[in-house]
Amino acid sequence: MSDKLKIILLYVLVCFVWGSSWLAMKWNVEDVTPLLASGTRFMVACIGLFIIIKWKKIQIPKDSSHRKFFFIVSLTAFSVPFALNYYAAERIPSGLSAILFATYPFLVAILSFLMIQNEKVTVTKIIGMLAGFAGVYLLFKGNILVKNSDTNMLLGMIAILLSAFIQAYSLLLVKLRGKDISPFVMSYQPMLYAAIISLVISYFVEDYSKVHFTTKATVSLLYLAIFGSIVTFVSYWWLVKKIEAVLLSFTAFITPVVAIYLGITFGNESVSTEIYLGTSLVLLGMLIANFQDVLKLFKPKNVNNSNV
Repeated sequence: MSDKLKIILLYVLVCFVWGSSWLAMKWNVEDVTPLLASGTRFMVACIGLFIIIKWKKIQIPKDSSHRKFFFIVSLTAFSVPFALNYYAAERIPSGLSAILFATYPFLVAILSFLMIQNEKVTVTKIIGMLAGFAGVYLLFKGNILVKNSDTNMLLGMIAILLSAFIQAYSLLLVKLRGKDISPFVMSYQPMLYAAIISLVISYFVEDYSKVHFTTKATVSLLYLAIFGSIVTFVSYWWLVKKIEAVLLSFTAFITPVVAIYLGITFGNESVSTEIYLGTSLVLLGMLIANFQDVLKLFKPKNVNNSNV
């Protein structure tokens, strides 16, 4: 299979699985506390990844520099953002979570300018950023201000936005420093740290009296561990090496569509007009901000005909 076809297939796979993950997380936290749910998910995923790494005889870097790097990725790609995502899953609809996370490409565009050399802020990027901000404002206005200032919903929305910012930073960090690391190791080592951190904190701060690993909770947990963690993150870190970070962040455009459809179909959720309008502005802003990057993909490469 060619790399181009593999990129397309894995890109679509990541979009669909992560789009469905919002609803799976919502089902998971109905019977399991957030930190316990995320920690268990990562630990199950790590068992699978460890078996694959041993089977493929992949070496895991163990020097202090790599351990520090893995720990930072653990905090920024797994521990903190996923704790925020599970926290939000208890407070807001899965579709709204995915819509808010669509600010992710917008944040990647900003951080790439700050972290990657030769990245320019063009007029189109500025226009896109303004449209994105307007869309997020409309989401807040339509779902918070006109609904008697529901504090739980407000906190849930803030949690998702903070998660998107942290993961945008993590994506660019891996893009800069993780080029020579196997996608399996890049998923396993940080995820292992995240599992330990989440489970330890969970033990001290969460109330297990209401925890029940029902069939629904167990199935959603296994789905999140196998597909939402192993399959997607291995694919994601492989894609990081193959395509531009901003283009990879476009996955956040598609996941809200998947999440909304699944949330309405299986989660009995509703979506207001304000959410549709806010989403349109956010996604339009993301597209405008990165329009020139998209055009580059369709420009034919210069061919050197000197030896023809």
